[in-house]
Amino acid sequence: MQLKGIHHVSAMTANAKLNLDFYTKVLGMRLVKKTVNQDDTSVYHLFYGDERGNPGTELTFFEIPNAGRNHEGVSSISALSLRVKDDEALHFWKKRFEELDVEHEEIMERASRATLAFQDPEGQRLILVSDENNKGVAAGVPWKKSVVPREHGVTGLGPVKLTVRIAEPTAIVLTELLGFRKVGKYSSPYEGQPDIIIFETGEGGSGAEVHLEERSDLPPERLGRGGVHHVAFRVQDEDELREWIKRIRAARFPNSGFVDRFYFRSLYFREPNGILFELATDGPGFDTDEHIDHLGESLALPPFLEPEREQIEAQLKPLDTNF
Repeated sequence: MQLKGIHHVSAMTANAKLNLDFYTKVLGMRLVKKTVNQDDTSVYHLFYGDERGNPGTELTFFEIPNAGRNHEGVSSISALSLRVKDDEALHFWKKRFEELDVEHEEIMERASRATLAFQDPEGQRLILVSDENNKGVAAGVPWKKSVVPREHGVTGLGPVKLTVRIAEPTAIVLTELLGFRKVGKYSSPYEGQPDIIIFETGEGGSGAEVHLEERSDLPPERLGRGGVHHVAFRVQDEDELREWIKRIRAARFPNSGFVDRFYFRSLYFREPNGILFELATDGPGFDTDEHIDHLGESLALPPFLEPEREQIEAQLKPLDTNF
């Protein structure tokens, strides 16, 4: 068994409308599913991705109204990245961020790739990463109706960065339990900070990497708006997921067991530094209950929540996704 790469990353927002406007109208990603948090149906769960919401392109947000801001620290997913086609795209985005007053840094190198770090309106830490010299897991295809020219659009998720107090326990889980390969390290672009270790899985490349940073000088993260809840890794299908469940249990990690999210099947567990990992199947996919041309336009509920639709809709603030 081998994990195929990053499946999705789920983060936190305190304002679904603000979040929707930024990720669709500024970043040009497609809203591929407007649904609810299956563990708290009173709040939205929004999924953004490429034209189909393919595995490896999905950035999702739980809405927690009135959530406090995220306090950065260890035991955290401290940055997530989004892939673009080439270096030229980064220059397009830098100009776009300047025009739209999006907080951003200069273009700089990370792990031998050109990158551009920026933040969303709630302080979510994001990095655009160029695929100009990248090999490995294939990128997605930007939505043809995006406000951003297709040649510069976001093509999927790039590396996730984990920040921990002691790197070794997390590294052991990545390599000995999950089958990642340690492939090198790179210097932090910020003066005085330690090198960052690179791990990859599957076909490798930016869509299959975890970057691990050891920081003994930081307090534990206090998760809030602008923070990341968990990262999910790609599993081929349900049969393989059940084998992973056996492996996680045999290693004596407390875990969720099999979870049916309808659009994919999952397992959740925390690695030794407390970061939440998910293993998620590639299918069935987001066009299971909506036509591909109309993804994200209406509130979608999995069959086990459909009987509660009237009650659920009454709790939600209307969110216009017809644009």
